[in-house]
Amino acid sequence: MSRMLKLFTCLILSCGCLCFAQKTSQYRLIRHLGFSTDNIAGSDGGDSLGANSVLSAARGTTPGPDLGLFPKLSSASSVGSTGGGSPEQILAGVVDIHAHCDPDSVPRSIDAIDLARLARDRGMRGLVLKNHFDPTASMAYLVRKEVPGIQVFGGIVLNRTVGGINPAAVEHLVAVKGGWGRVVWMPTEDAENQVRYSKKNRPFVPVARNGELLPEVKEVLKILAQHRLVLATGHSSPAEDLMLIRAAKSAGVQNIVVTHPMSPPVKMSLDEMKQAAALGAYLEFTYSGAIAPEEPSNFHDYANAIRAVGIEHCILSSDLGQPRNPLHPDGWLTFFQELRAQGFSQQQIDQMSKVNPAKLLNLP
Repeated sequence: MSRMLKLFTCLILSCGCLCFAQKTSQYRLIRHLGFSTDNIAGSDGGDSLGANSVLSAARGTTPGPDLGLFPKLSSASSVGSTGGGSPEQILAGVVDIHAHCDPDSVPRSIDAIDLARLARDRGMRGLVLKNHFDPTASMAYLVRKEVPGIQVFGGIVLNRTVGGINPAAVEHLVAVKGGWGRVVWMPTEDAENQVRYSKKNRPFVPVARNGELLPEVKEVLKILAQHRLVLATGHSSPAEDLMLIRAAKSAGVQNIVVTHPMSPPVKMSLDEMKQAAALGAYLEFTYSGAIAPEEPSNFHDYANAIRAVGIEHCILSSDLGQPRNPLHPDGWLTFFQELRAQGFSQQQIDQMSKVNPAKLLNLP
C-alpha cells in the first residue's frame, strides 16, 4: 500500500510539473507575441478567450481545445468600445504609417510577421514598418511573402547607423527587391534637435547649418522626388521641419508628413502646424504620443489642432510596438474611441486613418 501511495504521489507531482512547465512556456510565448501576462485573470463569465485561443489568433491559426489549464485572457476584440460594428469593420482600410516591431535592437512587443498577421486579421489594410536604426524594405518584402493579404512597406531613418544623411543608403532602399521601401525619415534618435532636447553629450546628425539645409539633405530630397518616395521629417525642430518642407516641394517631392509634431522633441506650435499644412505637408498624430509616460499630448489638444489644421491635412498613426503599450490594432480602437469622444465622426476618423495615409503612400 505504501508503494502504491508513493507511485500515486509521483504521478501527481509529475503532472503538476508538466502543467507548470507548459504554463510557463505558454506565458513566455504570450509575452513574445506582445500580450501582457500581468493582466491575466480568471474568467468573469464575460466575452473571454483562453490563452490558447489568444495565441492562435495572433498566429492566424485555428485554436485547439481549451483544456482549462490556464487563466483566461480578455478577448482582443473587446478592447475599447468600437462605437458600432466589429473591430474588423472599424479597422477595415486602416493604414498605419508608423509601426515599430521586432527584430530591433530595443525591446518590442511583437515581431513583424506576427504584427502583419494580427493587423490583417483585424481588418487593417497596410503597415509601414519603422526602425530607428535599420532599413526595413527587405523586412517588408519577406513579411509580404509570409503574410499575404496586407500591404506592408518599409523605409529608412537617416540616423548614424546608416551613415546619417546618406544619399547612397536611400538609393539602396529604392533598389531592394520588391520596391517596398517607401518612406525616408530624417534623423530621429540621432537628430540634432533630439540630442539637444535630451541634454546628451554625444554625436548627432544635423540637417541644417546657419539656417540652411546641408547639401547632402538637398541631394536626398532630389532622390525622393525622382522615385516618388515619402519624406517624413523625423525629430527635427519646427524651424527645420518648415525648411525641409519648402525645399522638398521645390525639389519636386509630392508626399511629405511632419513626424508627430505635437510630441517632444518636435513640439510645433499651432501656427507652425498651419504653416506646414499650407505648404502641402500632412501632420501626423500618433496614439503613443497621447499616452506617453513623459510629456504626453492629450486627445483634447489633438482635437483642437486637427480642427485648426483641417482633417484633410492630418494623418493618424499608432507609433506602437513598445512593450508597455497595447498592440497596434488595440491601440487603434482606443484611439478611435477617444477621438469620437472629442466629437469626430467615424467618417472624419476614416479620412485621417485610411484615406490620407493611402494618398501619402500613393496607394490606389
